[in-house]
Amino acid sequence: MRSRNALWGYFFIAPQLLGLLAFSLIPLLFALVLSFMKWDGFGEQSFIGFANFSSQFHNPDFWKALVNTVYYTILVIPGSILISLLLALALNKVKGKEIYRLIYFMPVVTSSVSIGVIWMWILNGDFGILNQLLSYIGIEGPKWLTNTKWVMPSIAMLSIWWGLGHNMVIFLAGLQGISQSYYEAAEIDGASKWQKFWHITLPLLSPTTFFITIMAIISSFQVFDQAFVMTNGGPAKASYTLVYHIYDQAFIDFQMGESAAAAMILFAIILVFTLIQFKFSQRWVHYED
Repeated sequence: MRSRNALWGYFFIAPQLLGLLAFSLIPLLFALVLSFMKWDGFGEQSFIGFANFSSQFHNPDFWKALVNTVYYTILVIPGSILISLLLALALNKVKGKEIYRLIYFMPVVTSSVSIGVIWMWILNGDFGILNQLLSYIGIEGPKWLTNTKWVMPSIAMLSIWWGLGHNMVIFLAGLQGISQSYYEAAEIDGASKWQKFWHITLPLLSPTTFFITIMAIISSFQVFDQAFVMTNGGPAKASYTLVYHIYDQAFIDFQMGESAAAAMILFAIILVFTLIQFKFSQRWVHYED
């Protein structure tokens, strides 16, 4: 009976396992092998060892892309977590929060190309709606997408808005999972709203915050759609990200091996950041007993 139940279990998880194998593990192994090859995508592959990795480390475009990606991550992570947490706190006790959840979540399921085109109009330096609104209060808005200083903050602003609904829904689920008995006990002890938030809500919400932080870092290092649609990596490669560099190497320069090497380096960077997060999570993540 136990063996029969195990077979049924494998049967039901087989589609997911096959999908993981076909679309994740096999492409990952292929990219790893390809990173040691010289290949233009059409001819024969030739093994060249670590030459592709060495080429990337000596490529100024790679370092430019890495700096831009780290800068973007620093801009996006704190803003997205803080704003989505504040929204979740605001909606947690509001009647009809399901409607608000739907409204805020709609951008998450909208095409990245559509979002990019809309924000290109909003952030247009000449007739964009954002600069029009700023002009009403006497502020002259910058050339958001054509100024090297403002292009990455502009893309970060879009990304924060775009992922707001996703993070907010997860925070809401975390808030609703906190037992009210903690707050009732705190009220009996005379705790203020701030004390309840600081000593109850934040600690018990830390597993949710940890999950959102991990996913946000991974997503930030993989940013591509916004830069590709809105700026093509410009101006002067100010929005040239690591994934854009990988795309550029593969489909513009047809250096598949170097592109795979850059992808492996990105994979290693994300893995290191994730492991560091897990290592230090024991100090600030608290699980309810």
